[in-house]
Amino acid sequence: MLCCMPGVAFVPALLVSWSSAAFIISYVIAVLAGHIEPLVPYISDTGTKPPESGVFGFMINISALLAAITMYIRYLLIEKQNESSYFVRSSCNMFTLCVGLMGCTGMGIVATFQELAVPSVHDIGALVAFGSGVVYITLQSIISYKSCPRWNTYFVCHIRMAISVISCIAFIPSILY
Repeated sequence: MLCCMPGVAFVPALLVSWSSAAFIISYVIAVLAGHIEPLVPYISDTGTKPPESGVFGFMINISALLAAITMYIRYLLIEKQNESSYFVRSSCNMFTLCVGLMGCTGMGIVATFQELAVPSVHDIGALVAFGSGVVYITLQSIISYKSCPRWNTYFVCHIRMAISVISCIAFIPSILY
């Protein structure tokens, strides 16, 4: 099974590194080109005009793929753990994966349809990406609690839930504004 293969732990690390690079590189290009003000722009503003829009779109699409792979590995890991100590329904695990993949699709939409070119499609993609991301993180936190103490520590569960709560709180103003 893929989740039990040595070396798959690099995928989440690659996801974080690649995504960070995507935001930083497109930000630097946008600032140097004079397309944005350097102080706290929206992420999407750093990818609205060429040449940064091409870099942003390409790199975020790769990030969406890496996120989908990471989520699938997590799904397989939970399925494998569930074989020896049943703690979550397989359908719940599958639902969580589907929500996560929906978020990845939203990321792809955001990357492909620039904010200024097709704002309504871009905004729908962002809503799907961030909304599904918040739901995915929350569901994974719940699954983590259900797997305690055999597969997780309560400390890890508390950290995951704190990230979920912060994500939920941050999501509300992003919808309103």
